This record gives sequence, structure tokens and C-alpha cells, in this order.
Amino acid sequence: MQNLITFKNAQIAFSDIGKGNAVVLIHGFLENSTMWKTIIPELSKKNRIITIDLLGHGKSDCLGYAHSMELFAQTLEAVLKHLRIRKVLLVGHSLGGYVALAFANKNPLKVKGLCLLNSTSNEDTEARKNLRTRANRMVQSNFESMVKISISNLFHQENLALYKKEIEQVKTEALQTSLQGYIAAQEGMKLRPNSNAVLKNSHFKKLLIIGEKDPVLPVEASLDEAQKTNSEFVIFSGGHMSAIENKTELIAVLNEFMKP
Repeated sequence: MQNLITFKNAQIAFSDIGKGNAVVLIHGFLENSTMWKTIIPELSKKNRIITIDLLGHGKSDCLGYAHSMELFAQTLEAVLKHLRIRKVLLVGHSLGGYVALAFANKNPLKVKGLCLLNSTSNEDTEARKNLRTRANRMVQSNFESMVKISISNLFHQENLALYKKEIEQVKTEALQTSLQGYIAAQEGMKLRPNSNAVLKNSHFKKLLIIGEKDPVLPVEASLDEAQKTNSEFVIFSGGHMSAIENKTELIAVLNEFMKP
């Protein structure tokens, strides 16, 4: 069951399940808290699991033309303040990882650990920025088809048939994202800075979970990032959607990462 708080006149949806070590799961672009629903039952056995719908996603409102990573992080701060939680472990998938890094940059003493799940502390390349700009133009007249194609492109090609049912569910949830939310998140991701130093200079534990066949983040670049930021890493066999393509392994790795 989701709860709501008000942040800058916008409604922010979140859930709070279980007891123990506080862990925040932050979803990716075009996702929402439902992406975690099949793994929360396992993770919440010994941990307090908080999920949040980022601005413009799920049941959370939008706040302007661009949702910066810092603005997303402020909504997370507001939820944690509401729940009176002082220190957390952060697990961010894709966009959620960028938000986790922005939160950690501002609140390093509140972070016990940070896991980048199919995510990166690198900034967008110019080519990626151009793709986002083009997508924001196209989506205004082809929202449904653009969203569906975007979701399919996150999976390793060989897994499209294997996880057909799950992929259709992801697409259904993705279509709950508002057009404004789509555009604002893309604009925010284009603006985000390089956050390598947030990882490299941190005193909390850090983990990169890498998809060997990730079509968005090349495995070689992720391994290089892990080395230069002194981060531990795990490589899964799938693509960008480890919560589906490597669910069993992900649960095991996260349970280990969450141990005090």
C-alpha cells in the first residue's frame, strides 16, 4: 500500500514495508515502485524497505519542465524526513542510481551504502544527450509507441521472448508515466554532472551491478568505472533489467549487500 506526502505542492507516493535496516529502492526511467514488487517480499524479511515513485512517474506528480537529479533527491529527503529515518542504504536502478548519487553527494553522512543497479556515475555522452533531445521531440506525437520501444530496448535480445509476459507488464506500468514526466526526466538526465568523485571519495560501501549484455551501458565501461571509483562489482548475464532478467541472483546479492 502506498502513502502520500506533499513536496512543493506536488504529491509524492511511497511505500514502507518491513523492519530493520532502512533500504530505499529507487526505480528507473519509465518505471515506478511496482518494478520492485516481486523482490520486496524477500528483501523485507530482515530489512525495512522504502520505495518511492519519482516525480512524474507512478502516482507522483510533476514539478516543472525539467526534473533534475537534485530535485528527485530532494523528494527522497522529504520522504525520509517524514519517516524519521536518518541513515539508509540506497539501491538505484538506472535513473534511480543517478538520483541516489545526487542524494549521496548532498547527504554523505546519511548513506550507509549505495548500489548502482544497471546504472552509472558517468555523465551522458553528447550522443546520449542528442538521443534524449530527439526522443523528447518524437514522444509528443508518438507517446505509446515510443514508450513501448524504449522498454523493449532495455532487454537483451535473447530475453525478449523468454520474459514476454513480464515485459508487457513493464510496458503497461511505463504508460502510466505522464508525457510531462517523460520529458522532464529526460531533460534532467541530460543535465546531470559526472559523479565519479561521489563514489571514489565516499566512506560508505558501494556496489555496481552490471549486465553483461546491457544494451544501454557497455560492460567494459562499467568495469572501468568500478575500477576508477574503487567500487565492488557483480556481473549478471542479462541486459539492463536485472530485476527481471536475473531476479534470483539479484535478490541474493542485495541481501548480502544489505547486511549490517
